[in-house]
Amino acid sequence: MEKTISMIAAAMIMAAVPASGKTADGDVMKNDNGAYVVNTATLAKDVRGFHGPTPLRIYIRKNKVERIEALPNGETPKFFARVESLMLAKWNGMKVSKALAAEVDGVSGATMSSKAVKENVKRGLRYYQKNK
Repeated sequence: MEKTISMIAAAMIMAAVPASGKTADGDVMKNDNGAYVVNTATLAKDVRGFHGPTPLRIYIRKNKVERIEALPNGETPKFFARVESLMLAKWNGMKVSKALAAEVDGVSGATMSSKAVKENVKRGLRYYQKNK
């Protein structure tokens, strides 16, 4: 019985990591266009804005940030829309190493959301560097 449970657990673990090298949580994957896409939902689930996590999807092509998209979150839409429009494009076109060192200004009135977005970007870019 114990051996059967161990075999089932091992099979479940193997199924969670497909042959393509993608992780079950989808942190980093190579998409059809040859870009890396980093989803920070699991990388930075402990990073909180004013109303909770602020996950991002970071697109990286040829070691440069192509674009950053906000994923669904619980932030106040009016304030987070300002974060999206004023902050996310600031990293576009930067080499990953430069983007990691960049000091992007936060959005007045959305300080906690801004700090959370910056931390999500850092964690996503660091993950990319370690796992590309």
